[in-house]
Amino acid sequence: MGKEGSVDYVQLGRSGLRVSPLVLGTVNFSWLTDEADSFAIMDEALRLGVNFFDTSDNYNAGQTESLLGRWFAQGGGRREQVVLATKVYSPPSEWGSPDEARRTGSWVGPNDKGVSAKHIRAAVEASLKRLQTDYIDVYQTHHVDRAVPWEELWQAMDVLVQQGKVLYVGSSNYAGWHIAQAQAVAQQRGSFGFVSEQSVYNLRNRHIELEVAPACEALGLGLLTYSPLAGGSLAGRLPEGETGRRSFLPNSEADRMRRYLALCKEIGEPPGNVALAWVAAQPHVTAPIIGPRTMVQFSDSVKAIGIRLDANVLEELDELFPGPGGPAPEAYAW
Repeated sequence: MGKEGSVDYVQLGRSGLRVSPLVLGTVNFSWLTDEADSFAIMDEALRLGVNFFDTSDNYNAGQTESLLGRWFAQGGGRREQVVLATKVYSPPSEWGSPDEARRTGSWVGPNDKGVSAKHIRAAVEASLKRLQTDYIDVYQTHHVDRAVPWEELWQAMDVLVQQGKVLYVGSSNYAGWHIAQAQAVAQQRGSFGFVSEQSVYNLRNRHIELEVAPACEALGLGLLTYSPLAGGSLAGRLPEGETGRRSFLPNSEADRMRRYLALCKEIGEPPGNVALAWVAAQPHVTAPIIGPRTMVQFSDSVKAIGIRLDANVLEELDELFPGPGGPAPEAYAW
């Protein structure tokens, strides 16, 4: 990536939808990134061929979706070029203060959360209005709702697909078992099922390699991963409080980060770029999600996707940040 017209697009799971190998996450837009800068980043993303944008109805109490809606409303083919993903589960108003909820009348009732058919119907209409569009490309359930039967979820989603308001359905923060259950019921109903799962994944958090990644591969889901820098800890900061004698012991967290920073220096790339390049290099990952606050951060991420880590570097990173040992149960049982 990095040059206009040079993107190698990938298929999202078993669907025919083609997406960029980098997802523009919008969690900071309208919050840490103002509207003008957010618009500039999205315009640059399209220019470079990054066509997959991810948001949620609860980002900044719904204001992030509204910002995207105003960007789409500028025209110029913006909506047509974007594969738009948003999420449903939490009511946007729960992120505001109780006083604000009373002032605006955005009371959170017992059916204003989760993935019941009632909440899904209300939430999708609200998202479409904020986003100023008549359809969502990938509508994702933000969390598992254990109170809702899978049959109810698929009935509600199938209606939205039939109405043309949703093209594909995805999951987020699901376990491998949840994905297997959901897909089994979808198959029984003749529904297409999930096309993607969105999970946290980085060098310091590799637990999805046990069951989520194998489930996605077996059942045809694309795997979208967020937090590639582990909340910024892989961008070069040493752990707080790790300055005493014990921090120099082998395998201490500070020692591990020092070795990581030394490896990045040897490669000649910033630590954050190496961390993102590692995620992008994993064969089970369809596309990592980034959440830039600035244009510089976005540009660095685009550059990182183009970094090719050689086998020796990947082996050393595995040694520094070992995963669970592979898929379950082989990772822990004979």
